[in-house]
Amino acid sequence: MAGLSCGIVGLPNVGKSTLFNCLTQAGAEASNYPFCTIDPNIGVVDLLDPRIDALSEISGSQKKIYANVQFVDIAGLVAGASKGEGLGNKFLANIRETDAIIHVVRCFDSTDIVHVAGQVDPVTDAKVINLELILSDLQMCENILPRLEKQAKGKKEGEPAIQLLKRISEHLNEEKPVRALSFTEEEKEILKVYPFLTAKPVLFVANVAEDTLSNHNNAYVEKLKAYAKEEGASLVVISAKLEEEIAALPPSDRQEFLETLGLKESGLQRLVRASFDLLGLITYLTTGEIETRAWTIPKGMSAQQAAGKIHSDLEKGFIRAEVVKFDDMIKFGGRNEAKAAGVARSEGKTYPVQDGDVILFYTNK
Repeated sequence: MAGLSCGIVGLPNVGKSTLFNCLTQAGAEASNYPFCTIDPNIGVVDLLDPRIDALSEISGSQKKIYANVQFVDIAGLVAGASKGEGLGNKFLANIRETDAIIHVVRCFDSTDIVHVAGQVDPVTDAKVINLELILSDLQMCENILPRLEKQAKGKKEGEPAIQLLKRISEHLNEEKPVRALSFTEEEKEILKVYPFLTAKPVLFVANVAEDTLSNHNNAYVEKLKAYAKEEGASLVVISAKLEEEIAALPPSDRQEFLETLGLKESGLQRLVRASFDLLGLITYLTTGEIETRAWTIPKGMSAQQAAGKIHSDLEKGFIRAEVVKFDDMIKFGGRNEAKAAGVARSEGKTYPVQDGDVILFYTNK
C-alpha cells in the first residue's frame, strides 16, 4: 500500500524538524525561529522488522525490503493559521494531503529555545493547533454547502451530502473534531471527496528533554496524556534531541548505545510502529532467494486483495494462498520444513490476512 503518509505538525520550535531529521536523515533545516520550514520536507522511513532479518537468513535472500511510512514535515502553525496568520493556509493544504497527523508537543523547559507563546503549556499548545484545524474544516464546510445547495435545487440525489455537511458544520461549531462523529457506510462514501483535517487520526508526540526521558513523573507529559485520552488519541514520548544523537552514530553502534540507556529500541522506531497502528496497518511477508519483503495492507484485507499488492495479475488469477505463521517458519527452518510438519495452511480468496503471515500465492496467470 504505497504513498501512506503522516504529516508532522505543531507550534513553531517544538522540535518537529529535529524529529524529522532523525526520522529521515534528510537534513531538513532546524533553527530557533518560527517558520524555518517553508516548504514541506518529505522522507520515507523504514519500519525495521527483525522478522525480515530472520526470514532473509533462512532463505539466503539477496535483498531485504522493509515496510515504510512517508513523513511530511509541515511548518509550525500559529493561532490564526486558518485565517492565513503566519504561513497558515499553505500548510493546512499540505496536511490535507496526508493520511494521519503526528502532533508534536513541547514538554520540556529551555531558556535557549524560545516558546512562541512565552511559556510551556502542552495542553494549551495542543488546543491551539486543534482549533486551527477545526476552523479550517469549518471554512471548507461553509464554502462547499452553498454550492451544493445551488446544484441540488429540485434534485434529491444531492440531499444526503447537504444534510451530512450541515451535521458536520454544527459539530465543528462546538469545537469538536470530525473524527468524534460516527458515520454510516453511505456517509463514509460521501466523505471520501471531502478531506477534512479533523477526520484524520492523530498521534501525539510528547517531546521531552533528554535527561527526563526515563522520568515518568514529567508533569507536562501527564497533562498531555490526559488530553490525548480525551481526544481518543495515542501518545508516544520521545526526546528529539536524544534521537538526534542516536541518528548521528554508526548503525552498528546504535543498539549498544540504546542498551546503555536501558532502552530496547529508539523512540523513532516506536513512532513508526505507532504510526502503523494509527493507520490500521499490518504487514504480511514473502521470502525467497531473490528477496524477503514486508507488504503493507489494512487490517482485515482478504488474501486475494493482498495478492494484488504484489501484482494485479496475482489478484486476478488468484487460486489459493499457502500461509505459514512467522513463528512456525523460524521453528521448522523454512517453508518446506513447515509443510512437512503440517503447519502450512491453504487459504482461499476471503481469508483475512494476519500480521506476520508468510505467504506464497498460487495463481493461474
